[in-house]
Amino acid sequence: VQLQAFGGGLVQPGGSLRLSCVASGYISNFFVMGWYRQAPGQQRELVAGITRIGQAKYGDAVKGRFTISRDNSKNTAYLQMNSLKSDDTAVYYCVAGRAMAAMTEYWGQGTQVTVSS
Repeated sequence: VQLQAFGGGLVQPGGSLRLSCVASGYISNFFVMGWYRQAPGQQRELVAGITRIGQAKYGDAVKGRFTISRDNSKNTAYLQMNSLKSDDTAVYYCVAGRAMAAMTEYWGQGTQVTVSS
């Protein structure tokens, strides 16, 4: 079971960035794919999750700005991040699991997102 995240980087406030997460292995376990993030000195928090049938859930901090989507044929989840703020600076982790309540069964490596001018 592997989750590989792509797409992090440096972006200016107000900008956009898209993250991708590719899943491989026993993928029938991946009913839900999503993202958590961890800022320096902070606890990990939910960013967004999406089920195989497209039901999505968002953390309060990103509602209305981030959009999660999924291409089941490619075993890939995407996180479109718009109107980025400095508070969005964090390491973003791809996660997957069998249900929304168990989204963090599997973790990928993190990708750094830095929002700064």
